[in-house]
Amino acid sequence: MFKITYKEEICPTIFAMKFSAPFVARNAKPGQFFILRVYEKGERIPLTIADYEKDEITAIFQTVGLTTYLLSYKDVGEYVSDIVGPLGTPSEIKKYDGSVVIIGGGVGIAPIYPIVREFKKLGNKVITILGARSKNLLFWEERFKNLADEVLITTDDGSYVIKGFVTDALKILIDRGEKISQVTAIGPPIMMRNVCNLTKPYNIKTIVSLNSIMVDGTGMCGVCRVEVGNETKLTCQDGPEFDGHLVNFELLFERLKMYQAEEKMIMNYLEEKRRILNAN
Repeated sequence: MFKITYKEEICPTIFAMKFSAPFVARNAKPGQFFILRVYEKGERIPLTIADYEKDEITAIFQTVGLTTYLLSYKDVGEYVSDIVGPLGTPSEIKKYDGSVVIIGGGVGIAPIYPIVREFKKLGNKVITILGARSKNLLFWEERFKNLADEVLITTDDGSYVIKGFVTDALKILIDRGEKISQVTAIGPPIMMRNVCNLTKPYNIKTIVSLNSIMVDGTGMCGVCRVEVGNETKLTCQDGPEFDGHLVNFELLFERLKMYQAEEKMIMNYLEEKRRILNAN
């Protein structure tokens, strides 16, 4: 059993939670994830490690399915059944001559935090781009401003700072002549593909995280198969980070549709149950 030590609804449908998990916290590295099970007979879900300190790990999650929905109703002092980790290949962190641009979109803002921190520790110039659909879905802005050399923010609806997408902010950096040695992008697959399409003509090394396709997290289910450089890879074992210019995003999009119908069905069921309870 693993105790919940902190909980915050940081914006609509998005929650931050800390768990007491000493082994995971002491061994975690940027880019890794852990497997969580809310109840003993519940499903296993992978969550990216958003932060780790002392004996605690932090996760940011959005209520998009049954398990995240159930997890969101847990409170501080309560327990989840299982946490296993850290899992996955850590991010490659090294010193570059040029700038490192690290992009987070949506809930993908969370896992870039330890990546930014470790690149800064090695003395890199780090520019962070944060993207959200609107201002009310943006989080951790101050955290990144206290860490990165520069922070650019975009919102799809123009409700805060730059109106547009993270690629618009990245194009600003390229157009001003910023010497970029590497881009790391984590967020919705369509966002990561668009970032790769932008950086490829400039031959800028671009790393993406394909964590959203994982299910089992150990390689046994095979659901997270992806094509990278014309080779089949397992995201949970070989990744979750890959060279974005080698990822077959079209195949990835098709595979991500596999459980959409089931996810929609259970969420509609939960919404109806909640509506009935609120009415009574």
